[in-house]
Amino acid sequence: MQRFLQLALDFLGGPDPEPLRPAPSPPVVAAAPALPMNQVFQPAAWHHPRANRMLRLGLCEVAYEFKRGKRRTIGLSVSPDGLSVSAPRWTPVGEVEALLHNKSAWVLEKLQNARERAGEMAQARITWAEGAEFDYLGERLRLVLDPAHGFTQVGAVFEPAAGLESVATLRLGVAGNANEAQIRDAAQAWLMKQAKALFAQRLDHFAPQLGVRYTKLRLSSAGTRWGSASADGTIRLNWRLIHLKLEMVDYVVVHELSHLHHMDHSPQFWDVVASVMPDHAQRRKALRSAAVPLGE
Repeated sequence: MQRFLQLALDFLGGPDPEPLRPAPSPPVVAAAPALPMNQVFQPAAWHHPRANRMLRLGLCEVAYEFKRGKRRTIGLSVSPDGLSVSAPRWTPVGEVEALLHNKSAWVLEKLQNARERAGEMAQARITWAEGAEFDYLGERLRLVLDPAHGFTQVGAVFEPAAGLESVATLRLGVAGNANEAQIRDAAQAWLMKQAKALFAQRLDHFAPQLGVRYTKLRLSSAGTRWGSASADGTIRLNWRLIHLKLEMVDYVVVHELSHLHHMDHSPQFWDVVASVMPDHAQRRKALRSAAVPLGE
């Protein structure tokens, strides 16, 4: 990582109106002295749960996780937990802190983004119960419990929206007294099945265009990665992509297939991605801002 916003006057006929007299001026009141900025905006505090060092960046108190290891440069990473710093064994602490001060705008922006992202993820969490709603391929889907299992499919059945004002439903054949975990497992089993079928179809669609062949498709439930590719041709895709719009699913599919040409993120790799998906940067940005309940 590199050292890192008419008055329209209508003239009506008739005599001229009596001229308006200005209202008396209110008494002049001396303005209260301005408060110092640090009294108006209270400093934020960012505390990593494994923090072992603390530093003040501007008005912010940042307690961060500091690690030393076998590396040649200082690395900064920000997660929902906070800031982690990795440094070579020989790097003086003063040099690390100088870098943090130099990169303070970046660090504070990323910390704020991570906090907002964590809030979005918490709001997106699904409470698995009758009437629960979540996104399926970018559209809202509502759970309906059907203890009588009044349909022919195994486990669950998808019913499209009946009109513009309605939402699609996923009818689950579970008992009326099923607990949240049982409802979640039944719904996720259906979602995973749909995900695997869709991913295989999209891989088969894009692989010939990219001139590659994948050998296996595996579903992943990783908390921080949408997908990965192995040199042996195995493609792993996070099943929770099924919550997102198809254009985002396709971006991840193309991204991972392109790694079968280049196992890095070099300019050559991005050239391969762009060869079939010129708007990949916009799709990547949309994917980064998508709020999917990864921890449910």
